[in-house]
Amino acid sequence: MESNMSVSTFNRCWSKVILETLTRYGVKHICIAPGSRSTPLTLEAVRLQNKQKVKCHTHFDERGLGFLALGLAKSSHTPVAVVVTSGTAAANLYPAIVEARQSAVNLIVISADRPAELLECGANQAILQENMFGVYPVATVNLPKPNQNYAAKWLISTIEQACFQQSVKNGVIHINAPFSEPLYEAHVENIDTHPWLTPVQRWLAQNKRWTVHQAPQEEVMVHEHWDNWRTKRGVLAVGQLSHGQAMSVKAWAETMGWVMLTDVQSGVEPNLPYADIWLANKTVREKLLQADLVIQIGSRFVSKRINQFLADFQGEFWVVDESENRVDPYHHTQTRFTAKAHHWLRAHPPLRQKPWLLEPLALSNFCASFIEQQVGGGLNEAALAHHIERVLPKSCALFLGNSLFVRLVDALTKLSETYPVYTNRGASGIDGLIATIAGVGIGANQPVAAVVGDTSALYDLNSFALLKKVTQPTVIFVVNNNGGAIFDMLPVDADVKNTYYRMPHNLDFSEAAAMFELKYARPYTWADLGQVLKLAYSRKETTIVEIKVNPSDGANVYKSLIEQISHAVIGA
Repeated sequence: MESNMSVSTFNRCWSKVILETLTRYGVKHICIAPGSRSTPLTLEAVRLQNKQKVKCHTHFDERGLGFLALGLAKSSHTPVAVVVTSGTAAANLYPAIVEARQSAVNLIVISADRPAELLECGANQAILQENMFGVYPVATVNLPKPNQNYAAKWLISTIEQACFQQSVKNGVIHINAPFSEPLYEAHVENIDTHPWLTPVQRWLAQNKRWTVHQAPQEEVMVHEHWDNWRTKRGVLAVGQLSHGQAMSVKAWAETMGWVMLTDVQSGVEPNLPYADIWLANKTVREKLLQADLVIQIGSRFVSKRINQFLADFQGEFWVVDESENRVDPYHHTQTRFTAKAHHWLRAHPPLRQKPWLLEPLALSNFCASFIEQQVGGGLNEAALAHHIERVLPKSCALFLGNSLFVRLVDALTKLSETYPVYTNRGASGIDGLIATIAGVGIGANQPVAAVVGDTSALYDLNSFALLKKVTQPTVIFVVNNNGGAIFDMLPVDADVKNTYYRMPHNLDFSEAAAMFELKYARPYTWADLGQVLKLAYSRKETTIVEIKVNPSDGANVYKSLIEQISHAVIGA
């Protein structure tokens, strides 16, 4: 029978191989929640940090930890590992796993588990964890408990295969790792020289992958009839794009003389801003539907009007996206290109020609002054969205929360390409937004400006603790309209809407900021806000800026703009 010391030491050897394998696939951050069963993994992660191979991050709340990892992965553009103990600790990662799957972000979840002999027999904190995340991971690895009968190279290749699957199709890996007790009595000085590791010592020393996969070819084949199609009337619809794909998109569309519809998540500066508003105009919309060809690049459009246009278009439809997933929710007969946007554009050179439709430009120009007039000069929700660049420093990451505000920014502003925009629009939930912001700030290592709603902030209040770990100037605007103002857009009886949808809370965030020792301000005017931001962006810490607004003002301005533009006479 193995001694306690040999069991706990081998648990550590097993964990060492798992984590060393992950570092060779780009893992530089490991997010760790407290727990006993995960001790072998936690202590090996700490050893890797001491060797400066990874950086460890902690949080007491697994749900927030998952979203912290999500933000880190988004901004660092590397896979991020998450280590949690057994039981509901793992289950609390589910929302972040759903968002990561939907938005193709690379997380590697390692859930420590009780061994099989402790399952379904009344043992404490033992739940059924194998395959617990269902279809959401791109790869699931259900490991046995550490056993020297399994060669180290088997464990390496098993973890590597999951990592390779993730590199082909971005998303989540779930590694379920049971450990037998004892967990704490390892003979640390014997770990690196353990006989089980002897066959892989060269691999451990060289920091190389066990298996080298040849990279897929990135060449994009030009469409056989491109010379003909590029002379036609076209619309380029640019949705959410991953980092680095926005280059040349605007110039390509302008050279072609095509109408370009851009999403705020695209990273492409719009040449026809406010599309969500001007597309409400029935005359322009009908003319736009006469296009011969629509090319959708990217996916997940925020704008309801752009989505309606795409749904109603009946002509030739092409889709360009780097994933192999379906990204056309309207299921057009289509030509599908699996490619990065800039690679596709390079393979399909534009033809210089005059714009085929001038009305969108006229309406877009009109909307610039019309929106300014409608939002007014006060510090309100719609004005903050319209003037979002006024509250940003010269260089920062911008995070937009879900619900009403992201729709207002998408509809009411013209955002330059200098600001990378982050969102959680995969599943579009409001859970974990504060934690994601913290992850974005740590991963990007640059100033961050973020805007979330009051309900979203309340939902993730625990994660205010993570904001203390951000070491760059960070400003989180909490737009407090006393509940879920997005529901003001719904055609529901007012009393029912208020009680069962909006759910007013009558709270403010000054005490929450104080509890977590964060700087706090509540400006009442644009002048107040200017002074607050000048100070906030000079500090390498987080400031909560609460913007209190009337409950329905933002939604009412939005609805009014759409209604008025829908009946506008072009040229009048």
